[in-house]
Amino acid sequence: MNYHQYYPVDVVNGSGTRCTLFVSGCLHQCRGCYNQSTWRVDSGQPFTPAVEDQIMADLKDQRIKRQGLSLSGGDPLHPHNVPCILRLVKRVREECPDKDIWLWTGYVLNELNEEQQAVINHIHVLVDGKFEQALYDPALIWRGSHNQVIHYFR
Repeated sequence: MNYHQYYPVDVVNGSGTRCTLFVSGCLHQCRGCYNQSTWRVDSGQPFTPAVEDQIMADLKDQRIKRQGLSLSGGDPLHPHNVPCILRLVKRVREECPDKDIWLWTGYVLNELNEEQQAVINHIHVLVDGKFEQALYDPALIWRGSHNQVIHYFR
């Protein structure tokens, strides 16, 4: 898996102060997407064990308390990304059980395959659905268009 950006301190993508990872790869390629540079799976840089370890260290850092991890992109549930994302969310749940995990995807919850659903089983909040330019509303919180749904699981 590749990623485009990692923010160790973020207050925009989910509730509270968070760590946020923007992964590479998106099959949806929504018209009006604000993050088109993340569409190719081979764009960005490799998500290495060192990057994963840094995320874990940041989540555990008591100097700046984070509420959790946000995963966006691109699309964390792109088939190329699912194995790595699954490993990451499992590790966060095991090592940081007090942290929540948010994930944004262009897929719709009831259409996820078994591998994608395995990721969902470990997260707390899912924002699903493709960005629809005609339904765009800048007043929406944590989503860009009215068709996107915020699912709270835990």
